[in-house]
Amino acid sequence: MIEIKTPAQVARMREAGRVVALALAAMREAAAVGVTPQDLDTVAARVLTDAGATSPFLDYHPRWAPVPFPAVLCASVNDAVVHGIPDEVPLVDGDVVSLDFGATLDGWTGDAATTFVVGDGDQGDLDLVATTERALNAGIAQAVPGNKLGDVAHAIGAVAREAGYGLLADHGGHGIGRTMHEPPHVPNDGRPGRGLTLRAGLVIAIEPMLIAGGTDEYATDADGWTLRTADGTRAAHAEHTVAITEDGPQILTLV
Repeated sequence: MIEIKTPAQVARMREAGRVVALALAAMREAAAVGVTPQDLDTVAARVLTDAGATSPFLDYHPRWAPVPFPAVLCASVNDAVVHGIPDEVPLVDGDVVSLDFGATLDGWTGDAATTFVVGDGDQGDLDLVATTERALNAGIAQAVPGNKLGDVAHAIGAVAREAGYGLLADHGGHGIGRTMHEPPHVPNDGRPGRGLTLRAGLVIAIEPMLIAGGTDEYATDADGWTLRTADGTRAAHAEHTVAITEDGPQILTLV
């Protein structure tokens, strides 16, 4: 069932989203050559503790996963697209790092992701990151009452396809509120004017995942979680939790 949130509930979700934004900013500031994804997970956990929040990622165990997720952060590096488990491999100059993070505060959840290049980035990687952010913003712009989910999906897909990038197959955004994953599914590619009609009070996580090589295909690591590009090219991921309101889309995962 799709839950429509009241303005008061959206305000509470904004507080959870603020914790997410603070953690992503803290991790981005800490990320440098020699720092490990596990170090960043520690930074994120500290932000949660300081805010009195909990993690919707830690111990999350969907049916398809062989084991519960073991961290508060998904850290995906280079050809890892999403769901990367933080490890002890130090980051090096030029790494493309995607951080996906969530927080639950007073019963409400926020979820967001960002991608950046460590140190001096290759122009191709910088373009990939910028285009992913542009696709996210295009999708957010369509998240208004009366539009369809297909309008959001088409806006994201048009940006990605026109730039020659792939979109991670079978993955997209989702509804969010009392739990991290709620209906509806929010595709990253689709036909305008199709699908669920958007209503004020619907809150969704919009999250394009672009693949540099142009393929949509992926492979799953032995850990059962990490998804990598099938062609070995790099990927980027950007996400915000967005409330649909009569005054336009409101991004809830900002400081």
